[in-house]
Amino acid sequence: MIDVSIEKLVNYAIAKGLVEECDRVWAENTLLAALHLESFARPENVEDSPLEDTLAELIAYGVEHGLLEDSITERDLFDSRLMGLLTPRPSDVVRSFRENYKESPRKATDYYYALSRASDYIRAYRVVKDLKWKSKTEYGELDITINLSKPEKDPKAIAAAGRAKAAGYPKCLLCREAEGYAGRLDYPGRANHRLIPIVLNGEDFFLQYSPYVYYNEHCIVLNSRHVPMKINRAAFCKLLDFVELFPHYFLGSNADLPIVGGSILSHDHFQGGHYDFAMAKAPVETELSFPGFADVKAGIVKWPMSVIRLRGEDKHRIAELADKILTAWRAYSDPAVTVYAETDGEPHNTITPIARRRSADFEMDLVLRNNLTTEEYPLGLFHPHQELHHIKKENIGLIEVMGLAVLPPRLKTELKELEETLIAGGDLRKTPTLASHAPWAEELKTRYDFTPENTADILRQEVGVVFSKVLEHAGVFKRDEAGRTAFLRFAESIK
Repeated sequence: MIDVSIEKLVNYAIAKGLVEECDRVWAENTLLAALHLESFARPENVEDSPLEDTLAELIAYGVEHGLLEDSITERDLFDSRLMGLLTPRPSDVVRSFRENYKESPRKATDYYYALSRASDYIRAYRVVKDLKWKSKTEYGELDITINLSKPEKDPKAIAAAGRAKAAGYPKCLLCREAEGYAGRLDYPGRANHRLIPIVLNGEDFFLQYSPYVYYNEHCIVLNSRHVPMKINRAAFCKLLDFVELFPHYFLGSNADLPIVGGSILSHDHFQGGHYDFAMAKAPVETELSFPGFADVKAGIVKWPMSVIRLRGEDKHRIAELADKILTAWRAYSDPAVTVYAETDGEPHNTITPIARRRSADFEMDLVLRNNLTTEEYPLGLFHPHQELHHIKKENIGLIEVMGLAVLPPRLKTELKELEETLIAGGDLRKTPTLASHAPWAEELKTRYDFTPENTADILRQEVGVVFSKVLEHAGVFKRDEAGRTAFLRFAESIK
């Protein structure tokens, strides 16, 4: 049976273009060595199986013969190593990418994305497990995702990692040294990982895809050096350079301060992809003008967070104005709306920037962020407040800012249980897993008559409404008269 499993994996690799037919014997022997086998009888008329099933067969063999422990972490490390054996070398991938790029940027990324899926670096069969839907709100249709694709740490793996000697290589999950790295108990297997070198604003960067894609062609652009994230003029130039190279993609950055960063701040990187978020579709509701920048269109976006949109043909002018706005915002305070640039020497103001192309124009959204904490809001004043934590408690990073909620796995079972309890008319407060949802659900009961036919749809829609409130909480200038006036005060202060 192991011969059949090996041949199925080789057939898969040939069919997906990872190796060629003339590589068959080499591929078989390479897998034999990895599985500590010394002989092989090529089976005939092998019926193909989904990759997930074939890898499960090979993992089961490895567990049975002592090649790995039966834990989620070790299983993932093992199958990544197997797929790494059949994934083209980095030089071949880069060469193919560049040949495709000569025809079009889109053809190049199509090739690279297909390879990342075929090599199982993007575990497509896990990504489809995520629950996804759209919710209509006053800000457009927000994307809602309950993340189920990233496996939870196995208790045995956690214990083993605790016993293992600490390693400093690679320095973090974003380091370019991860390319081809076999992994360990505290670091995921990256044997099947390949990077594409690019240059942004004169610096060396690499393009890769996220292993757990939250949206179409979710990519990461990482600095070749392990240096901290920093939002500055150079960062704006890098974003704009990228969308010039890949005009069908957007690229954005998390903010560079804790709480509002929502990401790995120790390694300079950006996130992008081929997807139009609700924020990108949101219109400008208040036009702005900045002295000396008549060639750049500007305005406040109709969005729950505080967003200034810039648009023009000259990317250098957009970067220049964005830097002027950032510089003003870093130093700006408005006690009337509890905005403070710093307290006790700790800076609070920064920006989450997102760049995209609009035909010949460059467009950049600047989302104003502030990470002030208070006694009443120790997790952040401009952070989801306590009453929303039953749905979203985590930091609001770039992906959420743009209108995609990444919600915790617990909500899959909690929403299902909530649905059943509402239909049955049960007591929400007596059910431990539902008690946190009780105030929200009781308010919903005043507006809806729940039935077996409509409850699931209502809950999904209302989760989206809660997420829109999460974003409103994260907005520094609220969408009321006082907030709008304060937003204009800041815009007018930029000289």
